[in-house]
Amino acid sequence: QVQLEESGGGVVQPGESLRLSCVPSGIIFWYKTMGWYRQAPGKGRELVATITRGGNTNYADSVKGRFTISGDIVKSTVYLQMNSLKSEDTAVYYCNGNALNGINYWGKGTLVTVSS
Repeated sequence: QVQLEESGGGVVQPGESLRLSCVPSGIIFWYKTMGWYRQAPGKGRELVATITRGGNTNYADSVKGRFTISGDIVKSTVYLQMNSLKSEDTAVYYCNGNALNGINYWGKGTLVTVSS
């Protein structure tokens, strides 16, 4: 069974940092890209950042310059370093793996709360 497991969420104050991790909890799968998405209360799920097997990255405009995605897709592992967090970053963050056949796999999410 293909599973992704996120960790690293928590409660922080504005301006602080968090590092999210996503690792496989089941078999290691062949993904062509992996990434992070988030869903704030009352809103739809949105892309945060993605990384390809070749190391190319893509970021939402709202996080550019503050968030950094990294990892080893071959090992189905991806990280998200989040700096200078803002209240609007509060959301459940989901790890995503997009397989070679186009199927998307998701973790269960980790909650990030930015509040003073």
